[in-house]
Amino acid sequence: MTKEEAKNIIQKLVERFREHREEYHLPDYNETKTRRDFIDPFFKALGWDIDNEQGFAEAYREVIHEDKTRVHGKLKAPDYGFRMNGSDKRLFFVEAKKPSVPLKVNKESAYQIRRYGRSAYTPVSILTNFEEFIVYDCTKRPNYNDSASNARLKLINFEQYASEFDFIYDTFSREAVAKGRFDKFVQSDTHKKGTQTLDKDFVASLDEWRIYLAKSIVSSNKKINEEELNYAVQQTIDRLIFLRFCEDRAVEQYGQLQKAVQIKGNAYNHLIDLFKQADDKYNSGLFDFKKDTITPGLKIPDKVFEYIISELYYPKCEYEFSVMPVEILGNAYEQFLGKVIRITPGHSARIEQKPEVRKAGGVFYTPQYIVEYIVKNTVGKLIEGKTPKEIEKIKIVDPACGSGSFLLGAFHYLLNYHANWYIQKGYLDKKGNNNPLSPSGVLTTIEKKKILLNNIFGVDIDANAVEVTKLSLLLKCMDGETAASVKQQLSVFHERVLPDLDNNIKCGNSLVDFDDELNFGEEKKLKPFNWKQAFPDVFKKRPSAIDATKQELKEHYNKVKDQATASNDLLDKLSGKVEEPIVEYGDAGGFDVVIGNPPYVRQELLADYKEYFEKHYRVFHGAGDLYTYFIEKGKSLLREDGYFGVIVANKWMRANYGEPLRKWLKQIDITEITDFGDLPVFQGAIAYPCILIYRNSFPSKHFKVANIKTLQFSTLEKIVNESQTLVHQDGLDDTGWNLSSENEQNLAFVIDYETRKKLIQEDKKCVEIIKPFLAGRDIKRYQLPQSDKFLIITIRGMNIANYPSIKNHLHRFKKKLEARAGKQAWYELQASPDNLIKFESPKIMYPDIALRAQAIYDKKGFFSVNTVYNIGIDDKYLLAIINSNLFQYYFSSITNSIQGGYLRFFSQYVETVPVPIVSEKTKTEIIKYVDALLASNEELKVSKLQSNVEQLKQHIAHSEEKINQLVYELYNLTKEEIKIIEEK
Repeated sequence: MTKEEAKNIIQKLVERFREHREEYHLPDYNETKTRRDFIDPFFKALGWDIDNEQGFAEAYREVIHEDKTRVHGKLKAPDYGFRMNGSDKRLFFVEAKKPSVPLKVNKESAYQIRRYGRSAYTPVSILTNFEEFIVYDCTKRPNYNDSASNARLKLINFEQYASEFDFIYDTFSREAVAKGRFDKFVQSDTHKKGTQTLDKDFVASLDEWRIYLAKSIVSSNKKINEEELNYAVQQTIDRLIFLRFCEDRAVEQYGQLQKAVQIKGNAYNHLIDLFKQADDKYNSGLFDFKKDTITPGLKIPDKVFEYIISELYYPKCEYEFSVMPVEILGNAYEQFLGKVIRITPGHSARIEQKPEVRKAGGVFYTPQYIVEYIVKNTVGKLIEGKTPKEIEKIKIVDPACGSGSFLLGAFHYLLNYHANWYIQKGYLDKKGNNNPLSPSGVLTTIEKKKILLNNIFGVDIDANAVEVTKLSLLLKCMDGETAASVKQQLSVFHERVLPDLDNNIKCGNSLVDFDDELNFGEEKKLKPFNWKQAFPDVFKKRPSAIDATKQELKEHYNKVKDQATASNDLLDKLSGKVEEPIVEYGDAGGFDVVIGNPPYVRQELLADYKEYFEKHYRVFHGAGDLYTYFIEKGKSLLREDGYFGVIVANKWMRANYGEPLRKWLKQIDITEITDFGDLPVFQGAIAYPCILIYRNSFPSKHFKVANIKTLQFSTLEKIVNESQTLVHQDGLDDTGWNLSSENEQNLAFVIDYETRKKLIQEDKKCVEIIKPFLAGRDIKRYQLPQSDKFLIITIRGMNIANYPSIKNHLHRFKKKLEARAGKQAWYELQASPDNLIKFESPKIMYPDIALRAQAIYDKKGFFSVNTVYNIGIDDKYLLAIINSNLFQYYFSSITNSIQGGYLRFFSQYVETVPVPIVSEKTKTEIIKYVDALLASNEELKVSKLQSNVEQLKQHIAHSEEKINQLVYELYNLTKEEIKIIEEK
């Protein structure tokens, strides 16, 4: 159907509605009739297969008609969920109402669709009764008392459908979605600054429930210790959330938790009874009171559960668990796990960040597109073309699983692969209890359990993280289940619904094994973990991929050897191939895939581990980061030809501490490195990450490299494929890897300290043109510049022959430099003598990308891409203005934010900031606080006493606040204007 044909169909619907509008407003014209008469045809005209005329299995139809209706006025699922290509993720929801419902002012209907859209991470959704077509921004937090206009992006009356048709069709038609126009709409700056904060809000709720529960437990249970307290609070909240998920997904009776706490004086006992019933039904380990001897004996006041449980139900609860992806829960729990409950001297409870998290600046979960990419390029490559029977043998592990995001991604990938395989083989038409597919085309619980137990494994040093990973995987296993399917398993198959994951997900230190030289105290601190003892079935002898082929040949030979029709040639050929015994390959591990996001922990927090790491790891360096050891450990866990895929900081490619790792990796079969440079992959953090994928095999001659320049893409796979180049592995320099022809200004010209030292030793004259260089990542707010990088400044018109060591260094890059040279000589960096003089003068520098302004003051002659030179204004005075809250507000208002809320600080905007001329007294006062900040930040770098650190942080915060107030006064802002900025 063409766009014009669609417009004609909708125009006819409009004419019919206009002609009979009064009848459609009568009480007996209900929602079902509205859907059949108008809303279904409306979206059919937009190209959507509303009635599944293509005959897809239910699991793959593109428009989901939700029918989880609840009684007694409680919410039902949205009427339509739109998706593409069988994806689990809904693009947008449509909630239908009858025409007599005044949608323009009906706040309950608005809250309903916004709540569903936000819980499912759909950026926009639609509310319609055909008379009105309303688009809501679902990234904004809904409140039951919000007006109907809150977060409303577009309200179109049916009489406007013709004039607004281009917008409707070009945004919500199937064609618009397929061509990416829908994505552009939801990503546009016009609508959703600060999108997708559901996980943060859920963390806030978790923290609130956790501290209330913890304080109550400590108050009523005087003998409990911190370890028991953290366990009890975690288990209790996990159990409540699991059962609420099951209720909203129609597996458990809705409202059972509410009923349990309505019995005064006995609420906790009734909840314990519910938990025990859940254990009989689910066998998940989450409700195992043989293992948990702590929580049943606790005393917890009724009011605690009355409050928490009321927060888990409509209308107080803004989360709709029936549509909330399990991955969102994992993202929230990642933040949750970064904190710990402490018992105060006054025997109360408080929540605080773990020391390693505080040092790192917080917890930053892995974006879903990263998880999906790594899983597809490790697990996906390994199982491609295999049967479910063959996949049973494949073992996947995350050795630092955290909240389980990578294991969830792998499990999800396996579920989809199996379902597709069975559908393609015609299992939908087969009958019988042993069919791995349900009639709707999704995997049965038995099949999902089998995949989970056979394939998914994880380890984490944090016991609470282990429990969260189990919870996430179990909830994923419950996807698509109903009360009927659960009952069938219990009655027909006589087995509980979920698997016990205690043998799959374990607690321990993945990097440290038991060692005779470790004493008891050291073991208690390091928490050693023996992989072979923990996973004996994984590490037992089993055929490799090559040996499995031999085994299959042997089995085939045994079948055909007695058949008279079998040719002697075939028998001889087969028998000759199976004489060798099936053996294990050398020191290879037991897993087929190792994936994850290993923790980034700087060397100053690894003092307890250094002696052990130096003794047991070839990549050891005294200043190394923890993730480097996970990269080496991965190989020892892998079987021959197994895949390793992680996202880690990219500093190992250039930093001194990465040299042992670089040397080690040159002996490994690197498959690909995808480098994100300065891009803000992790929301709220500048981590400079890269994806590293290798195979446990002999190194290839080259591997693929992609340098990602933007996060504005439909799929990471596509942009990686478009930007990949080949790098020769044996040609890499151990002192630092250059994987890009161009990065920052040009990596041919950017060198490290060791290279600079070598060049100067060869030719002292070249010190004239080697200058300290700051990339965006090196620029820290109100701090003096520091960098281990240098820039070779080859200005226009210079003679490179005067600097022979520089000429030899650059000659390796000559072909690439010639390709981009233009009119200048191949060795000339695009800099003029005037720029060189400017760089030597005092100036302000700032990063290209940051969450907020973080300019610095430099008078030591550093080079950087973004610089404000001396323009007749005192640099430190200007620095205060650029780093102020007012400038942040001003800048975020005139420029677009990119993914994660980051801003691009374009020079044309920064350099045109209006700066008021003020008295010397005012300027001196502002500069006084700037100097205080510079001094405090320098002292903070070297201070080791925690009391000094806290005092310095308070002093920094005070000085920043004073600068903000003084800047407000400079621009004569009113209290109301200041309030707007501070709230922003």
